[in-house]
Amino acid sequence: MAYFVGIDLGGTNIKAGVVSDKGELLNKVSIKTNADRPMEDIITDMGKLAKQAIEESGITESDVSAIGIGSPGTPDNKAGTLVYATNLPFVNAPMRKIIRSVIDLPVYIDNDANCAAMAESVSGAAADVADSVTITLGTGIGCGVIVNNRIFSGFNQAGSEFGHHVIMVNGQQCSCGRKGCFEAYGSASALARITEEAAAANPTSILGKLIEENGGHANARIAFDGMRAGDDVSANVVDTYIDYLSEGLANAINTFMPEVLLIGGGVCNEGDPLMIPLREKTLNKPFFGPGVRKTEIRVAKMGNDAGIVGAAMMGKACFDDKIQG
Repeated sequence: MAYFVGIDLGGTNIKAGVVSDKGELLNKVSIKTNADRPMEDIITDMGKLAKQAIEESGITESDVSAIGIGSPGTPDNKAGTLVYATNLPFVNAPMRKIIRSVIDLPVYIDNDANCAAMAESVSGAAADVADSVTITLGTGIGCGVIVNNRIFSGFNQAGSEFGHHVIMVNGQQCSCGRKGCFEAYGSASALARITEEAAAANPTSILGKLIEENGGHANARIAFDGMRAGDDVSANVVDTYIDYLSEGLANAINTFMPEVLLIGGGVCNEGDPLMIPLREKTLNKPFFGPGVRKTEIRVAKMGNDAGIVGAAMMGKACFDDKIQG
């Protein structure tokens, strides 16, 4: 059996683990990123963490075929660099060169959302299909597209930024500089903003009281809590959010026509109150044509392990294709 190391680089934590060639996670370790440090120090620690993961897994470095890294931002796998990363001091960071100076194994790099999609494709909720799209709802919106069991990256590995397609012309300002992006309406942070706006307009409602009890700030859960308590204002927030979310998901289906579309992120923990109306609204919008099989919408299931497993499986795919690492 072959083994691969997956490294999940985030603005807060760096996680690493050893993964079998079947997608089984043997172990995982983590450290704080401390993102205000020089990039060389952060990348060196990534290499050290890979060595630690191998040592604690009970195998040796000679048992490991390659290292895969999932990172925010735009990677250049051919050059072995991270061109740019949000919330990290990386510009054209020579990740492969530095990590290979710590641990001499092939190193491959891809976007973290792509790696999450790969994890779901190999070991998660899309393991039974060859074509899937994974959309993660968090502070922003991450998107990974799998076509014939392979990551679709675009010519510059910056493809699948589906959070930045416009669903509302001249709408809400997005962090990317455009207005009306899907991310500005469908992310978990967008749900929190919509919730706060509704509470401010209806301060005596149950929602208003819940926001007040939470220090004046909303999260992606509060509107659902209010709806469960019978609050009409909260129910309207949830309904509005699902309308926005369904627009973006329907566009993803029309664009990629995957067999399965996955959504992930903490908001998915709401279960049926989210998923039942979301499936109904979303699947009524794409153009399938008479008698054409419809995309199935599922909840992603890899959770916090998606970054490690997906990075390792991306590394495996590159290694198997004999890409220079």
